[in-house]
Amino acid sequence: VPALATELRFAQRLREHLEERQLLDGRYRLQEVPGGRVALPVLEEKLDQLRLPQEMPCRLVRIQDPVPSRAARRQTPAQKLRDELQQLLGESWSEELERDVPHAWQRHGDLVLLSEDSFRAVPWEKLGPALWETVASALGAQRLARRGRVSPDGMRTPNVTLLLGQDGWVEHVDNGIRYTFDVTKCMFSPGNITEKLRVASLPCSGEVLVDLYAGIGYFTLPYLVHAAAAFAHACEWNSHAVEALRRNLALNGVQDRCRVHHGDNRQLALRDVADRVNLGLIPSSEEGWPVACRVLKKSTGGVLHIHHNVETLPAPAPRQAPVLQAERGSPEGASSDGEVQRPMEGCGKETLGARIRPEWQRWAEATAARIQGLLAELHGQPWRTSILHIEAVKSYAPHVHHLVLDLECRPALP
Repeated sequence: VPALATELRFAQRLREHLEERQLLDGRYRLQEVPGGRVALPVLEEKLDQLRLPQEMPCRLVRIQDPVPSRAARRQTPAQKLRDELQQLLGESWSEELERDVPHAWQRHGDLVLLSEDSFRAVPWEKLGPALWETVASALGAQRLARRGRVSPDGMRTPNVTLLLGQDGWVEHVDNGIRYTFDVTKCMFSPGNITEKLRVASLPCSGEVLVDLYAGIGYFTLPYLVHAAAAFAHACEWNSHAVEALRRNLALNGVQDRCRVHHGDNRQLALRDVADRVNLGLIPSSEEGWPVACRVLKKSTGGVLHIHHNVETLPAPAPRQAPVLQAERGSPEGASSDGEVQRPMEGCGKETLGARIRPEWQRWAEATAARIQGLLAELHGQPWRTSILHIEAVKSYAPHVHHLVLDLECRPALP
């Protein structure tokens, strides 16, 4: 690291001079050098801008083992990445390139998965392997990959390019469950962790689960490992996901309690087996609703967990209204973002006081009515459906929310 060595009595004046002209390299501490002098690190790419007053005698030296400053030790990975790329590019650095540097990424073991808008400016590619080695070093990774847009092939196949490394298989741990998958072939959504945790807490002891969109086992595994489901039927038509799913069942020691059905679940031969059905497909799992009705136990019914993206239009500013008291004595009414906080009619205790929007409630009620009709038509007798819970998983896009409806379905008593 280049530095200016000077006598101790001139160190503070020199430091102020370098800071004023933005020449000081703040990543490293001042260090003592032979001859009773101190060395102040300077930015190598700005050496040609050094213009020092004669009353500050100093000379240029090289520090072989620079000590990081406290500020550098507090650097975020994104700041460290930016600084190392700036040093790599030198005078070629620009504001446009800085905007191109990622501020967030996914980490899977020793592989970092960059977002699709990372490093899209032309000069980056000209750097060749040096670029990716610098990025990997700054982020503490051995392998790098970059996402593209998901393919519109019905399987949500990722368009991922491996930038550094030869193998895309990684391992990820969520809530004590091990998932392995090839990032170039399979999707992994860390945003669904709250729903996976919720699924893991459901009382499923002794139950049979049918997971109609199993993927690599995002929800199948929490049901088996933590919720104590007795058996699971996992349906998936993407062969790459099926390979990962089989590996994950074995990794977590539950392969004997799961049967994998590889193919289109609309052709599924199962009937009358499920106490619980998971329909974890967005933006809509509607194509799977008839299948879910067929696999439910016809004598006792069960619970459907229906995923869907629901659009919520921005609400106008609410008029001033009296504050109402909810059943538990908590304040309720329209909030600034248009949400309504109130107990849900016909819902379990867990949802009392939950924040639900009118559009969510209308979608849930329409879905319940549709499922009720499908079940009555299938079995030739009345069924009843009850909304147990509406879970907001995450905001999927502006004014669009990924919801899960827990819907209890039972044959009506004669």
